[in-house]
Amino acid sequence: MLRLATWNVNSVRSRLDRVIDWLDRSDIDVLALQETKCRDDQFPYDRFDAAGYEVAHAGINQWNGVAIASRVGLEDVQIAFDGQPGFDRDAADTLFAEPVVDSRAIAATCGGVRVWSLYVPNGRAVTDPHFEYKLDWLARLHDNAEKWLVDNPAAQIALVGDWNIAPTDDDVWSVEYFADKTHTTPQERAAFDAFVTTGFSDVVRPYAPGPGVFTYWDYTRLRFPRKEGMKIDFVLASPALAARATAALIDREERKGTGASDHAPVVVEFE
Repeated sequence: MLRLATWNVNSVRSRLDRVIDWLDRSDIDVLALQETKCRDDQFPYDRFDAAGYEVAHAGINQWNGVAIASRVGLEDVQIAFDGQPGFDRDAADTLFAEPVVDSRAIAATCGGVRVWSLYVPNGRAVTDPHFEYKLDWLARLHDNAEKWLVDNPAAQIALVGDWNIAPTDDDVWSVEYFADKTHTTPQERAAFDAFVTTGFSDVVRPYAPGPGVFTYWDYTRLRFPRKEGMKIDFVLASPALAARATAALIDREERKGTGASDHAPVVVEFE
């Protein structure tokens, strides 16, 4: 069995003790992390190593950052997917020809599974240049994912992380509240659905269906105690890998308490 998890930790150094303790309690084989918020030289490799995990990390500053921690092997590490677009933070209203590629995607083969830890751009607002950047980023990731399956229909691939998309109305606490906001637009949902059409499956939803089953709750306005969240963290598995899924859960308890991330860990078991 392989226990694979994904977790937007919203700063790995700030929540290091929580992450290490949770790994031990939850018996996780592979953990994909997002929003590590540190450079490579700042990542706490020693604590993960002491816990029995190898780590591949991609981080260039205090923003973004992705990692994969594995106790079942860590091979063929790749930072960024082919053609991954970037965004120039200094640009007020336009994408540039040579923008900075953020630390938003990293892959490694762990226990025979090709794991991609993904932190999809937020989009900010429908009228913001980041929205077009988000759609372009997803389109190029999809082109890669489609090619991987064409080249090898039996490939064991997991696209996991913070997708910053709520694919259905059940995945938000209020459809009306999000009516004019990102995360629920037809364009974003179509971009997410394109992966499903290609053959990738949301292997968590059958075990954690909605409505009201979320993975993220904003820190503001008491969103968590008021159960006002979103489901935006997913594990999308290739057909061969999806066939091995036997259980999944969203660990809502880990969102509780002092110093919690605003996201909960998502776990899938594969036979």
